[in-house]
Amino acid sequence: MSRPGSSGYPLRVAVVGSGPSGFYAAEALLQSGLEVEIDLLERLPVPYGLVRFGVAPDHAKLKSVTATFDQIARDPRLRFFGHVEMGRDVTAAELGRLYHAVIVATGVAGDRRLDIPGEDLSGVHAARDFVAWYNGHPGSESMHFDLSQEVAVIVGQGNVAIDVCRMLAKSVDALRHTDMAAHALDAISRSRVREIHLLGRRGPVQASFTPKELRELGMLDGWQPVVDPSALELNAASHAEAADPARPNGAKNLALLADFSQAPRRADRRIHLHFQVAPVALRGGDRLRGIQLRGQRLEGPRGRQVAVETEVTRELEAGLLFRSIGYRGVALPGLPFDAARGTLPHRAGRLLDEHGEVMPGWFTAGWIKRGPTGIIGTNRACAVETVASLLSDLPTLPPSRAGRAGLEMLLQHHRHRVVSFNEWRTIEQAERERGLALEKPAEKFVRVDDMLAAAWGAGAVERRAG
Repeated sequence: MSRPGSSGYPLRVAVVGSGPSGFYAAEALLQSGLEVEIDLLERLPVPYGLVRFGVAPDHAKLKSVTATFDQIARDPRLRFFGHVEMGRDVTAAELGRLYHAVIVATGVAGDRRLDIPGEDLSGVHAARDFVAWYNGHPGSESMHFDLSQEVAVIVGQGNVAIDVCRMLAKSVDALRHTDMAAHALDAISRSRVREIHLLGRRGPVQASFTPKELRELGMLDGWQPVVDPSALELNAASHAEAADPARPNGAKNLALLADFSQAPRRADRRIHLHFQVAPVALRGGDRLRGIQLRGQRLEGPRGRQVAVETEVTRELEAGLLFRSIGYRGVALPGLPFDAARGTLPHRAGRLLDEHGEVMPGWFTAGWIKRGPTGIIGTNRACAVETVASLLSDLPTLPPSRAGRAGLEMLLQHHRHRVVSFNEWRTIEQAERERGLALEKPAEKFVRVDDMLAAAWGAGAVERRAG
């Protein structure tokens, strides 16, 4: 019998998740030279994942990658199955029986906690929730962030932390013509935040934000970044890291921070960047009132320094805190999970069972594979590695699978209607038309039923609900 991928015997692959890693995995399969049939499953009616719901509204150029994804989706060998969730509409076991291979590229749906007293006080939030809220992710529109507080704290010094800082600091006029969700624009228009503190356990050289993101803090109208010059005094290991040509961001960030530290006062509203400090307790009765901070010192060799607590403590008054110390994956129904890492256990993209053995036909890509690291483009190399593993396993894959025809039959049996890619384009066009009147590129739908109504018509959604 012919091998999957040969003429007349398409390699049938389900890719679960339509964010960057899902699309890049599909692209690598389409470019493999094999005969393929790819089904891209997405739990929401809309594709693009992190690009739609994670990129800050004022960074529209980063969203242009969707043009590449759109071209991938146009390939007749690929079919988009929107509004189909693994675990809700089809089980992992069913996918395993229907396809030669399944690539799980769902991204990460949780965040890391500080694990300190007071973390559950009102006014303490995950940065990912704030990002979802201002980007119009379904289910986030009812979240509340008390922007009447004058002092906000962001724990973490990556690009997400800077995005959150920028969204807190930018004027509503500067955001009005972006695709920021209307409910967020309305709340930001009433914001009273006048002081923002970004906290990092390690030093300025180790901060993970990029120079481009850091530079933008110095360009915010009415705001000034503030850095204590003493915070830029480095130990020997940090000097060596800053001089490492393989890690140029450290030296570039250090130069920008030095400029911030020497700038004369020019604005009343300030963004304070603190290094080698960490929150150890949050205090307040009914809500957050203040933060107890403890100093940190760096120990260890170049490239492997760790932050160690000192005896120095201080108090910081604040009514709003965002933890931005990393996202993490959550367990998926029917699949193994590495709880310590918050990822799917794998070897070069091949899923591993609870005994560490390869699960034939199961693969993973993106953040759920490697953790929330890198930029959008990083997912391409990650997906290519996974697809290479899949292709090298072709001789071990079963010769026959129902694939798309079997999935369609299963969903029809459950009377579950799918959103096609053309129907997604109908949603996208409706969002653009909604934005036209507001001089915005788009006004996103923030409820799934509104997306479905745009795709199918309101009557179809009402019949579905009935």
